[in-house]
Formats: sequence, C-alpha cells, structure tokens
Amino acid sequence: MEVSALVRSLLSKRGIETDADIAAFLNPDYALHTHDPFLFSGMNVAVERTLTAIAKGERIAVYADFDCDGIPGASVLSDMFNKIKYDNFEVYLPHRDKEGYGFHKDAITLLASRDVKLIITIDVGTTAVDAVAHANTLGVDVIVTDHHEVPETLPAAVALLNPKLSPYPFGGLCGAAVAFKFAQALLAEGKRRDVERFASIPDGWEKWLLDLVAIATVADIVPMTGENRALVYWGLQVLRKSPRPGITALVQKLRLRKSDITESDIGFSIAPRINAASRMDDPQLAFRLLTTHDPLEAEHLAARLESLNTKRKSVAGVIVREAKKIARERFSAEERIIVLGNTEWKPALLGLAANSVMGERGGMVCLWGRDVNGTLKGSCRSDDSLSVVDVFSHAGNVLEESGGHERSGGFTISHERIHELPEAFARAAAELRNEKKTIEFSHDALLSLTEISWGLLKDISQLAPFGEANPKPVFRISGATVTAVRSFGKEKNHVEVVLADDRAFESVRAFDFFRSPEHFSHEPKIGERASMLATLERDSFRGPARLALRIVDILPA
Repeated sequence: MEVSALVRSLLSKRGIETDADIAAFLNPDYALHTHDPFLFSGMNVAVERTLTAIAKGERIAVYADFDCDGIPGASVLSDMFNKIKYDNFEVYLPHRDKEGYGFHKDAITLLASRDVKLIITIDVGTTAVDAVAHANTLGVDVIVTDHHEVPETLPAAVALLNPKLSPYPFGGLCGAAVAFKFAQALLAEGKRRDVERFASIPDGWEKWLLDLVAIATVADIVPMTGENRALVYWGLQVLRKSPRPGITALVQKLRLRKSDITESDIGFSIAPRINAASRMDDPQLAFRLLTTHDPLEAEHLAARLESLNTKRKSVAGVIVREAKKIARERFSAEERIIVLGNTEWKPALLGLAANSVMGERGGMVCLWGRDVNGTLKGSCRSDDSLSVVDVFSHAGNVLEESGGHERSGGFTISHERIHELPEAFARAAAELRNEKKTIEFSHDALLSLTEISWGLLKDISQLAPFGEANPKPVFRISGATVTAVRSFGKEKNHVEVVLADDRAFESVRAFDFFRSPEHFSHEPKIGERASMLATLERDSFRGPARLALRIVDILPA
C-alpha cells in the first residue's frame, strides 16, 4: 500500500516500521486482529454456567459500574439476552452517591431477595472477595467480568474473566469489551450446541454491539493499540450507521453528523452525557438511552442527559472557580501537590474539577467533598509528575479507602482524619521527590501554516482512532505571527489564538479548553512570533467546517 513519508515517520515513532505492521495498523482486520474469546481463563466455565441458568429459567442479574464503561457493557449483555429472547434478567447499576463504586453486599442481598441465582458483573468484581463470598452464602453464583488490576487474593467466583489473567493475549480491554467477548463466546457455544433460542441468531450478529464497545473503549482511556484498535476501528463503522434510537437522538441533540462520528466526538461529547446520568441523577437514564427501541423515549432521554450535563458543567464550574481562587491564595506555583475540600462539594464532580485546576497549575490536585450519606470522598488528578497511587501508598494509614492509576484516583477518609490529609500527602510527595518527572511536550514533526490542508488532515487521519498509546500527532509550528488572543465560553475559560503567515493564504485558528493564555509555557502576545505545539483538527465551531489547531503548548519563539 502507498503510504506518505510523513505517515511512515509517525508510525516509526510508534514502533511500527515493517510494511506488514504498517498495513495491519492502518487497516485493522476484525478476524485477524481480534482474539478468540475462549482464550480467557474461565470462559468455558462462565459460558457453561450461563447456559445452564438459561436452560433452567433462572433469574440473572447484570451488575455493572455506573460510568461510560459499565453502562455500555450492561447494554451489551442486555441486547444479547433480548436477542435470544431470554427476559428473566435485570440490570443493576449502583447509585454513584448513595452506594458508590464497587460490588456491594446490600445490593447482592436485594438481588437475592428477587430470586436472582446468577450475577454477572461488568467492570467491577476482581477485588470483591468479601462481596462474592456474601453472594455464595446466599446461594447466588457470581461470574466476574472486569479489567482492573488482579490482586493476589481472588474472589471465589464461578469464573473470573479478566484480560490481565493469563493466557489472554491482550490485557488492555475495557470492561465493556470483556462483556462483549463473553457475549460472543456465549452466542458461539449456544449455536454450536444448536440450542433453539441461539440457532436463529445470524452468524456475526454480535458485531452490531461494537458501537457500545467503541464508546466504552474511548471513554475509559485504555490503550488504543492491539485488539482495542480493531474493536474501535470497526465499532466506529457500526456507530456511524447504528440503528439505536438513543444514539440517533443524542447525536442530533449534539448537532453531530452520525455518519462522520470520530473518537473525539465520543470523548468530548457522547461520553460526558452518558456519565452525566450517574454524576447528577440515575445511571439507569443512560442505560435506557442506549437500549431503548422507542424513538420518542430516546428523544426524551437525550434531552434529559443534555440537561443534566449542562447542570453538571454549571455545578462543576462553581467548584472549579472556588478551588482555583483558594489555590491561588494559599499555594505557591512551586508546590507539587495541593489538597482542598468543602463539605458542600459533590464528590461525583471532583475528578472533573481537579483535572481543571491541575490543567492550570500542573502537579497533583486533590479535592474532597461530602456525599449524600455524609461520607467524605475525594478525587486526585496528576500531570504525571507525581503518581497518584504512589502518593496514596506513601500517605500512611490516613485514608480509609483508595484506588486509581498514575494520573487519577479517588479516596475515602474519615471526618476525624480529614485535617491530616494535606500534611500526609505533602509528606508523601516529599518522600517521592527523587522520583519527580519533568513534563516536557515533544513534537512529531515540524509544520508551517502553508502546509496545513485537508489533504494533510486526511493523511494523518489514517492513524485514527487515536487515544492512549496512540495519541494524535503533535506538530511544532514556528514563524507564525499572533494576530489575536481571546478567551471564550460562558466562563471565559477557553482560549483562542489566531496565527498568520505572509506565505499562508489565510489565518489559522488555534484553541484550547480550560486554560488561560498565561498558563502556557509562554503567554502569547499580539504582534509577536509564536512557536506552538498543536494537533490538527476539523473545526466546526461557529459555521462551516474548517481546519484548526488544538494547542498543546506555546513556547518562546
């Protein structure tokens, strides 16, 4: 295949150099680049137990996390059970504020009281030793489907499907993708055994579920490589022609063209609306949107999620403004970690708020608030100069519960110890001082304004879908002159910089969200030359589509 020198260079930076590897990366083959679901440890047992439950008419509960991984995953299994016309099942999504994340004993007891005999978890359960044991005492079997890190002690579930367990060849699947692999295996085995309710399902029908897998994979920020790349590549094809009334209604509400949906549309527009359901109300709203067959209900739900997302932005905006004001007053720019809290702050919104504050000042930002049950919970975000989980592990026993990744995490803390938190985290950061990382943005190639074209965008778009471990190419644009700088948006918290070049036919708009001009490495000034790091984007803001730059950083010329 013919590949431009630029694309070859970008692929080389990603470790993809041979013609065979380039062809596989640019044209993912569903059959070749996805794996046999029966390679999962425990898959045969999980399928056997579920087929037995179906044969006996046992009540099954799908227990999923409340975010934009668990909800699409629950929709995958719901669609599958409906397709085989098995209606003795229910979907349980814990309430973010009232119950919180995890596989909860009270919920298990409730499901057992409804005569549930089998629970299938999605995106939770790998560490739920006590909860699974509780289910077992109630005579309820549990199949765990999850993708989180595997601890030394595993729950005594009937089966534990987790891609991080050997011998599955790709460990980066999200929770919904694991649910999809389970559905795929169940359909295949049901058809192989010629079970009546499976026999009429067309071969490959499960590919229609890939739209849900694509949404969850992008939203959960798992590596966009290997099997994930194939699932999202083909999932986007399904999403662009998805017959789901909820998807149609949502993209219309967002003024997106369904036939042109990209992973960026999922990350910036679709996923936040799905997550808004649990952050501001009930996660079942988002589940119903993804699974309804009623166009009128779909329109109502899409409008409801849009309203909740607007409310979410407003409430989160208040938190962000308060937190930024306090941070500027109390902390110097050199402090690597800050801790702020308010019992009026809603914990469900603190991750978003912490990310915004972190984007302004860098380092690690931790915010805490109080949930509806009176429990103090917090969220932390880091620019990678500090690992959130390392800070948690070095904070002594001040936290009741904690978990997360290098750049994000959450915790629960008692009222009696909340005053100890700033000192405990500061001490942890000091202990980790020798491990401090220097954050420097690099670029993939040099670019002048005269080279920006639709052809260039089409060329680099061959590397899509972009995401974790396959980021959009970052270009360094030098020699352009800043002709305008302005803040925009309701809160004036987004920035637009206009660049011009004597050799370019027209000026180019560059933009970024949730940063002010002074928070780049160099504050842009009208009339001066700029050196900008940016990605190339299709910009539909305020009129017909045009090309624009999304700013990564601005450097001294």
